[in-house]
Amino acid sequence: ALMYHIKDLSGINGVLRLGIVHRIDKDTSGLLMIAKNDDAHIKLAEELKDKKSLRKYWAIVHGNLPNDRGVIEAPIGRSEKDRKKQAVTAKGKPAVTRFHVLERFGNYTLVELQLETGRTHQIRVHMAYIGHPVAGDEVYGPRKTLKGHGQFLHARTLGFTHPKTGEVMKFTAEAPAIFQETLEKLRKGME
Repeated sequence: ALMYHIKDLSGINGVLRLGIVHRIDKDTSGLLMIAKNDDAHIKLAEELKDKKSLRKYWAIVHGNLPNDRGVIEAPIGRSEKDRKKQAVTAKGKPAVTRFHVLERFGNYTLVELQLETGRTHQIRVHMAYIGHPVAGDEVYGPRKTLKGHGQFLHARTLGFTHPKTGEVMKFTAEAPAIFQETLEKLRKGME
């Protein structure tokens, strides 16, 4: 789809991922970071690696978190039990996720999550690790959950320094309709 709209994209990640600097999991909605050229790609990737980029997500998670704010600092690596999954493991790479409760609905909580690192499935693994898996996440959470199309995880805010101008850029994308509708139902006690 990107190639249809933009003819020239960075080739650093190969032809299957042209231009993609920051990606999101399948069934996660929201913002991606895409570079039009290799120089921009290198600078943006370096900023991500140096933990200078801003990445905030919204998620609807199971249960009622006991704290309004917190930090999950637990290493993530390939699961020893299931090679297709990631897990918190002593052999994993450092991973840090900050969370802030936005709204509580009894059996569910809307949280804003900020990534300091970018491990595969980081938010999904960390939230399951603390006993509050992302709703709709059939890999790390329960099968019976809110009705939707995948996990209720949305890459809402993305910030970075423009690779050419040096200007600090910040973008926000509203959650998709199914996410918004589910929030409204939770507010009314209908879910």
